[in-house]
Amino acid sequence: MSDKNQRVIGVIPARYGSSRFPGKIIADIAGKPMIQRVYERTLKSKLLDELYVAVDDERVQKCVRGFGGNAVMTDPQHQSGTDRIAEAVGKVPADIVVNVQGDQPLLDPLMIDEAVQPLLDHPELSMSTLKVKIEKEEDWTNPNIVKVVTDENQIALYFSRSLIPFPRDDRQRIEVFEHIGLYVYRKDFLLKYSSWPTGRLEQIEKLEQLRVLEKSYKIMVIETKSNYSEMAGYSVDTPEDLARVIKYIEDTPGWE
Repeated sequence: MSDKNQRVIGVIPARYGSSRFPGKIIADIAGKPMIQRVYERTLKSKLLDELYVAVDDERVQKCVRGFGGNAVMTDPQHQSGTDRIAEAVGKVPADIVVNVQGDQPLLDPLMIDEAVQPLLDHPELSMSTLKVKIEKEEDWTNPNIVKVVTDENQIALYFSRSLIPFPRDDRQRIEVFEHIGLYVYRKDFLLKYSSWPTGRLEQIEKLEQLRVLEKSYKIMVIETKSNYSEMAGYSVDTPEDLARVIKYIEDTPGWE
C-alpha cells in the first residue's frame, strides 16, 4: 500500500559549465530558457511536494528566480549532479528526493510519478529509475545510449554503454532497453551514496549508478508508459540537440 505521508521533493541540478555546450542550461528554447521548460514540466508531477533548482552560478540563479523558481546555490566544484543534489537537500525536510535532469526540456511529468511510486510502495527500496525499449536496432551499439538489464522483479542487474544482453544466436528475439537518467532516492540513502568514493565499474563505464550496484544496493527500473517516446527523455548536449528540441516544439501543436 502506498504511503503518501512521505514528503517528496524534486531537485534539478543546473550547472552552468558544460564541456560541449557552455551555458546550455539557460539557452533559449522557443522563448523560454531551458531550465524554465524543465522546471515547468516537472511542476506537473502529481507526487512532488516541492521543487528546487541546485545552481552553481549567479547567472543561473538569476534566471531561475526570474521565472519564480526556487534556486539553491551549491558548490561549483561538485563533480556530479548527485553531489550537487545531496548538498542542496542536506537541510531540507524530505523523505524522498527526485533527481530531474536539467537538460531534458521535453520531460513527461508522468515519468516522475512512475519513478517515485516504487519508493512509496516499497519501504525497503532505496532507489529507482526508468527504462524504455530501444526500437531502432542501430541504437543498440551507440555508447551514448546507456543500456540496462533487470531481473524478473525489475531490479537492475547492470547498466552499460555496451549492448546488453548480447544476442549470440537470434537478434529477432532480443529486447534492449535504454536507461532514462531520472533517479529517485530515499534522502538518507542519497546522502550516504554521495559520500562513497567512485567505484571501479563506475570509472570504467562513466556511469554513476554503477556505484550503487557495486555496494550491493538495489535499484528498481520501471518501464515508462510515456507517450512522448524518445523525445521524453531526450537530452540537450550540443547546439544541434537544442535545434532538434526547438523544431519538435514548433512542429507539435499544443505541446505545452
